[in-house]
Amino acid sequence: MAADRGLPPDGLTGRKASFDVADATVFLLDARGRVESWPAAAGRLLGHSAATAVGRPAAELLAPDDAARVPGLAAECRERGGWSGLLSALRDDGGVTGILVQVARVTDGEGRLHWLVLAAEAPPAHGWEMGREVLERIVTAAPVGMAIVDTDLRCVWANPALEQYGGGPTAERIGRRLGELQPRLDTAALEAQMRRVLQTGEPVTGYEHTGRVAADPYHDRAQTMSFVRLDDPEGRPMGLCYTVVDVTEHYRSRRQMALLDRAGEYIGRTLDVLQTAQDLADVAVPELADFVTVDLLDSVIRGEEPQPGPLSDADTVLLRRAGQQSLRPGVPEAVIEVGGLAGYHAWTPPIRALAGGGSWRAGRLAPGSAAWAEAPNGRHVQFEELGLHTVMVIPIRARGITMGVASFFRSQGDQPFTDDDLRLAEDFVARAAVCMDNARRYTRERESALVLQRSLLPQAVPEQDAVCVASAYRPANELGDVGGDWFDVLALSGARVALVVGDVTGHGIDAVATMGRLRTAVQTLAALDLRPEELLGHLDDVVGRVVREEKSRRARSGALGSSCLYAVYDPVDRRCTMASAGHPVPAVIAPDHTVTFVDLPVGPRLGVGGLPFESHEFEVPEGSVLALYTDGLVSGSPSGPGEPHGEERLRQALAVRAPTLDALCSHVIDALVSVRPQDDVALLLARTRVLDPERRALWDLPADPAIVAEARAAATGQLERWGLDELVFTTELVVSELVTNALRHATEPIQLRLILGRTLICEVADGSSTSPYLRHPRTTDESGRGLFIVSQFADRWGTRYTTTGKVIWTEQALPGRDAAS
Repeated sequence: MAADRGLPPDGLTGRKASFDVADATVFLLDARGRVESWPAAAGRLLGHSAATAVGRPAAELLAPDDAARVPGLAAECRERGGWSGLLSALRDDGGVTGILVQVARVTDGEGRLHWLVLAAEAPPAHGWEMGREVLERIVTAAPVGMAIVDTDLRCVWANPALEQYGGGPTAERIGRRLGELQPRLDTAALEAQMRRVLQTGEPVTGYEHTGRVAADPYHDRAQTMSFVRLDDPEGRPMGLCYTVVDVTEHYRSRRQMALLDRAGEYIGRTLDVLQTAQDLADVAVPELADFVTVDLLDSVIRGEEPQPGPLSDADTVLLRRAGQQSLRPGVPEAVIEVGGLAGYHAWTPPIRALAGGGSWRAGRLAPGSAAWAEAPNGRHVQFEELGLHTVMVIPIRARGITMGVASFFRSQGDQPFTDDDLRLAEDFVARAAVCMDNARRYTRERESALVLQRSLLPQAVPEQDAVCVASAYRPANELGDVGGDWFDVLALSGARVALVVGDVTGHGIDAVATMGRLRTAVQTLAALDLRPEELLGHLDDVVGRVVREEKSRRARSGALGSSCLYAVYDPVDRRCTMASAGHPVPAVIAPDHTVTFVDLPVGPRLGVGGLPFESHEFEVPEGSVLALYTDGLVSGSPSGPGEPHGEERLRQALAVRAPTLDALCSHVIDALVSVRPQDDVALLLARTRVLDPERRALWDLPADPAIVAEARAAATGQLERWGLDELVFTTELVVSELVTNALRHATEPIQLRLILGRTLICEVADGSSTSPYLRHPRTTDESGRGLFIVSQFADRWGTRYTTTGKVIWTEQALPGRDAAS
């Protein structure tokens, strides 16, 4: 048989069927297209045995779609002498196999026509076959830079697109390494990637790097490179191909978004103006600049509105350095320390930006130009000495207020700031400015609340003989609003003293205002000489009224759930009585420095309602210290693992021997409370005293009218022994009237007591709970003048009730002393 030469391409597809003849199976068709021969290889490829294939039309061995094409293909074969292309064969099991087919016309020795068929399995993704010319046109016209290097990393081929990055035309690249062509890039890192690909055969895609290419030596460019190893037919590496794509704009956009995202994450975490300014500087370095300073007006740091009008009539304007950061450790470029005043001349760009509200940029700082802010010693430092060569100055503006300026410098390299950098800096500073203005406003509100709070807290401890007092108050940090913690020391009748500590629920100026209302209510109720549990009951009613008023105004109540502890100490009998409305129990430091907590029943918080309040009375040794506090003192976390919590930490701190009560108070606060606590903390320490028995006198009086004269005589004698002759006359009148009233209107037992403290105290106790009242008798009345006379001669007088009756008391100022003291 002889085969025709030079088979034409497939006229239907325009493709050439190409396969290795060594992998093909060969079978023969007759002139009518029926199978004449069917070797075993054909059976393995097409899935039919010789018994089922021989004699069948070839079209029956094809999938239906290709079987329908057979008449047309036969006609083409007769016209052109053959055909080649892709077909789908139908296997005996119903499966379909893709095959590459080449058909050639042959004749036998007798001149009869046959068709020789070569069939091979088609590859999974048979596509276009492109010659070298097509491939060269593609890589030559591609906009992506491409090059091939040998195993020594020397260039052997490059496409024209690579010339856009510099390094010379393609002919000059041959035989040279990347470091010779692009000396400003980090070629050591790039060649390390190449060697790894040559060694492992694993391609690297999307490797991003920045640097300066030969075509643009003054600006950083961003590129992505991919590396693929090239192997010979035996699998040995011949070199590698790499591609280069410029992604500078994408890189800049991504860097800008990352910077703004980081600014949103880190700036504004606190409501402290100085910390916000420092955060601005920290975030900008090194992504945007190498050295950043933030200078603010002093009024902004105080939380105030900047003053309108000119910044200063002087030649130098003072700004407060609020934050700065540098790429170099220790911020060596800083002329002014954080917190210091920076003196700027009025003509300098920062002051012009501050006054005009516009940004300013210098691509290159003029040689020999002096730094705008003077050094503390007055020396003018030059920018060259600081290593700075380019600058941007951005005013910090928010809500129409210019609060200061941020200055951005570069010291590394020689790349100047561009207009894109300026726009990024303006966007960056604008975001930070809103946070800074929020911090400024919060500072103003917080300072107002602190001023109100300080004005409502006791400014001085009243003079009294019962206790020696030390107190401490530490407000919450800037993250927490001002709270309603408070304390008070109130002088009571009979030389007694009331110790009060409370905590209003909530924070902010509303809590402070509520605290003032409760403190005033306690002072008013204390003047009635109520027992602690009774006083808290009345205070609970006051809180209930406050809550109802605030609900009627649809305001959130800060009084509901507040706590209070009220204690009364009597230096005469060393007894202390206290009651708690949801407040932590106080501690007692004994004279031997042992610390115990009072076994006090804690009642419900104010305004919550529930069980009535209970009081607890106990004896206090002289020199003991009562420690009253708010819950912020014991709510802090321990300093480390295994450290005690809460009350145990307080117990250890109170047990320390300190030289003074104030020193002990400071020690407890420093040991248990951080410098910037999350909640307000109040601590009140009171060291108890005992009134000298020589300074008090007590007489039991029978219910006999004749005893009035004896009472006057006894009081006169006691005053003479105390050297208070000047008070004899008035005291005789007071004693006479009070004892007479007790005999007329009360019941036994009747007692007369004189106490010499900071005032002269006269008390008459009886067994009646009937309250006397002051009358203004007419001239014709025969009685009712007793308390009126008492009120005229005594500086203060009042009534307090006991479990057995009542006590009417008076106070007279000692000679040479003012009663108010």
